[in-house]
Amino acid sequence: MAAVSSGVLIGRTDGGTGAAAPITAGTPSLLRAINERSVLELIHNRGPLSRAQVARVSGLSKPTVSLALSGLLRAELVLEVGRSHGDRGPSAVLYEVNPSAGWVVGIDVGRKWVRAAIADISGKIVARRDERARVTSQRQLIGQIGSIAHRLAREAGVAWSQVTQAAVGSPGVFDPARGYVAMAPNLPGWGRHGLVEAVREQLGSSVSFENDVNLAALAERDHGLGRNLRNFVLISIGTGIGLALVIDGQLRRGAHGAAGEIAYLPVGPRDPKDPANRRRGSFEEAAAAAGIVREARRLGMRGSLTAESVFGAARHGNRTAERVVALEAERLALAIATIAPVLDPELVILGGGIGRSGDLLIEPIERELRQILPFRPKIAVSALGDDAVLQGAVAIALEAARERVFARQPGRQLQQAAGEAAR
Repeated sequence: MAAVSSGVLIGRTDGGTGAAAPITAGTPSLLRAINERSVLELIHNRGPLSRAQVARVSGLSKPTVSLALSGLLRAELVLEVGRSHGDRGPSAVLYEVNPSAGWVVGIDVGRKWVRAAIADISGKIVARRDERARVTSQRQLIGQIGSIAHRLAREAGVAWSQVTQAAVGSPGVFDPARGYVAMAPNLPGWGRHGLVEAVREQLGSSVSFENDVNLAALAERDHGLGRNLRNFVLISIGTGIGLALVIDGQLRRGAHGAAGEIAYLPVGPRDPKDPANRRRGSFEEAAAAAGIVREARRLGMRGSLTAESVFGAARHGNRTAERVVALEAERLALAIATIAPVLDPELVILGGGIGRSGDLLIEPIERELRQILPFRPKIAVSALGDDAVLQGAVAIALEAARERVFARQPGRQLQQAAGEAAR
């Protein structure tokens, strides 16, 4: 945001030439709105701050800062939160963004669990719930999403009308052009038309949708192993398999939101006539949880098996289970070898219930990669656990909510300024 004072807007330099953009005159309401937005964003990013600190960092004059803070206080977008305690001079009032100026709800919808959290505009989570997913029908699952979200708001003492934004993460590809979630075979009925509208009926119109693995990658970028990296990928292996790409610090979704759908890599046994292969993809059929159990049974393991129990048996020295894990590592290495020469990531993060078994997977994956690649990205296991998708959902809800909340009072002034200009 450009600094504004003395009745003129100081333009940014032109990004292409470095030349200064023209200085543009503005109406008092327009300048006040821009100044308030600048001050609000600065306090959000660096607060709590005093008036003098805001003036010094922003380059605005102290009277301009005082006027902007007065408007933000009246709009209840900032609060006085105490006084500074410096060694020299008198103390000063400190300001921070009002945490109750907006609320967000993040929801992670999976095959086994629905996890949800409500946070204030500062990002502090004030309540959360985890429930077994009711996946017998689309209608039942959508009802559960609405129920868990509204109960969270009540627990936080927040009226649902105060919730600024909700975000839902789930398996599948959300196509914003069609408002449609596709490629979600692990959630019965989730890919049917009308899903987005039905969820919005439960939660209101301000709902965003995102692929669950993409959300986990955003959580890694903001809070996890990707914090200081520009280029990394996250492979999530559990009930299904998916990949998220962070390139140049940005999540990449592709033309139709399907970037990273590595479930359809032609890795593992393929039968074009098998409906499961076409619906879930060859790689997912081979390397996700059901494929691991299938391989264990083929090699002779008996009893009530899950992917988790197979990995547990391998940890305890079961030779057959060790063979299953070795085959899983080979398949994951082949997928990484397919991705790495195209994207050249600094790091491959393994996530999901199976991917977090790094004690068994990393060494054989790296050994396999040494045999098939001349260059190898680093492999690591996510430390965010089951909360990664939920953290990502809260993060994208906050991003949208802050944009709306921060524009609330300045936005009214911009409308007033437009009226003044028209007259």
